[in-house]
Amino acid sequence: MNAVEKLSTEVINKLREAILDADGNEVMAWGKVCEGVINELTVAARGDEGSVPAIFQHMEKGDVVIHNHPGGILKPSGADMQIAGRLGEHGIGFYIVDSDVERVYAVVEPVTVKERRALDVDELAALIEPDGALESAMKDGGFYEFRPSQVAMLRRVADSFNEGRICVAEAGTGVGKSMAYLLPALNWAAMNDERVVVSTATINLQHQLVDKDIPLAKKILGSVDSAFEDCRTVLVKGRGNYVCLRRLSNAVEEQSLFDEENDDLESIKKWSETTKIGTRDDISFYPSTALWSKVNSEGDSCLGLRCKYREKCFVLKSKKEAASAQLLVVNHHLLFSDLAMRLEGAGFDNSVVLPPFTRIIFDEAHNMESSATSFFSSELNLFSVFKQVNRLYSKRRARTFGAVVNLQLEAGAFEEDEKIPGLIDGIKEQMQVLDTAAVEVMSNEFNIRLRRDTEEIFKDAIFPAMLELQKRILDCVHAVENIVRRLDENDMELPVVFEVRMLERRLEAFASVCQSFTLWEEKPGDVFWVERSKSSSGEYFARFVITPLDISQMMRESVFSPYETVVCTSATISVNRDFRFWSARVGLNGFEDREVAASMFKSPFPYKDRVLLGLPEDAPEPNTSEYQSFVEDFTLKLLELSEGRGLILFTSYRMLTETFDVLKPGLDKLGITALKQGDDERTRLLERFKTDTASVLFATSSFWEGIDSPGDTLKVVIICKLPFMVPTDPVIAARMEAVEARGGNQFMEYMLPEAVIRLKQGFGRLMRRGTDSGVVAILDSRMLKKYYGRIFVNSLPETARSFKPSEGILRDCEHYLFRS
Repeated sequence: MNAVEKLSTEVINKLREAILDADGNEVMAWGKVCEGVINELTVAARGDEGSVPAIFQHMEKGDVVIHNHPGGILKPSGADMQIAGRLGEHGIGFYIVDSDVERVYAVVEPVTVKERRALDVDELAALIEPDGALESAMKDGGFYEFRPSQVAMLRRVADSFNEGRICVAEAGTGVGKSMAYLLPALNWAAMNDERVVVSTATINLQHQLVDKDIPLAKKILGSVDSAFEDCRTVLVKGRGNYVCLRRLSNAVEEQSLFDEENDDLESIKKWSETTKIGTRDDISFYPSTALWSKVNSEGDSCLGLRCKYREKCFVLKSKKEAASAQLLVVNHHLLFSDLAMRLEGAGFDNSVVLPPFTRIIFDEAHNMESSATSFFSSELNLFSVFKQVNRLYSKRRARTFGAVVNLQLEAGAFEEDEKIPGLIDGIKEQMQVLDTAAVEVMSNEFNIRLRRDTEEIFKDAIFPAMLELQKRILDCVHAVENIVRRLDENDMELPVVFEVRMLERRLEAFASVCQSFTLWEEKPGDVFWVERSKSSSGEYFARFVITPLDISQMMRESVFSPYETVVCTSATISVNRDFRFWSARVGLNGFEDREVAASMFKSPFPYKDRVLLGLPEDAPEPNTSEYQSFVEDFTLKLLELSEGRGLILFTSYRMLTETFDVLKPGLDKLGITALKQGDDERTRLLERFKTDTASVLFATSSFWEGIDSPGDTLKVVIICKLPFMVPTDPVIAARMEAVEARGGNQFMEYMLPEAVIRLKQGFGRLMRRGTDSGVVAILDSRMLKKYYGRIFVNSLPETARSFKPSEGILRDCEHYLFRS
């Protein structure tokens, strides 16, 4: 084909000059296509004949890679075909030209990229305004309420899609933020055939989106164009939710006659033969965590397409469904696992954990930092090490199992291989030594951070055991690799080789954790700490953890820079009506590469008319001996007034248990059901709370958010203490010190803002619908007596107030709860 049919005259001349400058050797360039002809050219690389570096990171779908064959023969080489295939998967074309740029051979044509269509913001807004499609949809069942703040947020999100901006939106409870971002997201995905990811922190919100909000949003958009109703959406679960048929088969094979879990294991096996989705929540019974961990899918043991069960694999099936979807609903941890792999070199145009996408919406964005921190941390503990080495080699009675055994069947067993079992035992033995040493060092403490004042403890008791563990791990990896090297070249693609290599990498990662601990001074950006945890059998073990001190740069590189639109929304990301704290934690403060639009959308709920905020002036200081008895006395009196229907939130499980044990007998006499977090599985516990309107739930931790109990179920929320983080937590302590090191105030710039956001979450449990009403009582005198108390008060919605001695508050509560 003549070059003029594919390349403009200007591009032909530019390419000729580049080839001439390279002395006739190979040149690689990439071009932009306009109306079927390449009219823009960028020379990407030069090299000698037959070898040119490939630089594709700046390319987009619809572009074309061009390179010359100096000999004039345009037939593609094997390397050409590999490159062309890889580019073709991403919609990028691949052309070969002669050195005079007179002829061209199109190995792969680029995909035709549709011109993006902008969202009609006014049309979208009209859908949720009076007389719009939302109101019409509600006539079939439901209640429509015009919410100006919802319309304003929808407009801001839609503008961010059109203009490629970062959008930060605090949407008060009742704004209807889900619909405000789903309508633009679904509209954009369907109209421009681009994939959008919606990420949340809780499974409750994911199911609400998939089961309720997205179907309604599609129905509303269908009033504009029925094609929008066909926009495919998929809830993507982490692979740990799926059964792995290969691991299940291995577990069944390895079970002994007297295993206690045999019956459950056989039940899972029978279920796996009939289930269509393969997820844990599809089983008629709930398998124990220990049993499920033996059979669930795991990234570091998955053989992918090399697995003999690939045709029936539930994870691959879910990935195929995700690849066909235009909108994905995921959780933050799953999204960060995908983003981490892209950042490490997988690229932003490839399928990794998720298929490629162009825009992200973070709901429950106040959890972004904690989710990212958790994912980007590295850990080593006795159970994780034992789990991996047992996959390499294990022995039960007279039978041997593991990847090494299977590898020897392929490579042949040699005398030198006999040392593998000993090496495995050596790792286990040394890991036990390290674990025992660390647990003994911590004594009665729950954690210890590696820093100047604890360095000698680590050097004396922990580092020697760690270095020996590192050596034993690497010796074992080397011995296993020697077996791999005996294989014929044709056998290197066997599934067992792939499995062994994955296990080697996992063990090397453990060795790397050991080395990093001993070189901690060279890594000021990380926090090194050890935690004393309790196993399911009640025994203590040590967790060795490395956590990033600051995730802001990671967030910029993995989220805010590469993706065209990023929407971050939550009901609680401002402090004293200011976004600076949250923005700094996630990397948006001082981020000048992109335009960031931050807005607050006020709740339409009539808090001032329907919520009473009670702050008892006579509450003792939380650190005094009188405080506990005050909490017990006030709580019982208020719950008697409210006839139950209460949620009591604590900052520690110890105080929760102590208060529950004291109050339960009195509540029983009043006919009020007392429920305690930890006495039942979360979902069942919340269901009991919702259905029994004469019940009270004592809770802490995760129950400060994610509880949605509208109506008569919940009339009173009692918050015992302001939710300040525990300063003894190693990561929190390190971050506080970092604030001080740069001249800041660790309390005002870190502890206080975190507590305010947490308090707003707890406060938000009461009013879930515009018709709800009740009392929020905060039994912490610091709200009234400390200089920073006004920041807490100003950060909450404006309510009716009762700031007086406790007896006066109780009278106000009685009047408020039973007013006509």
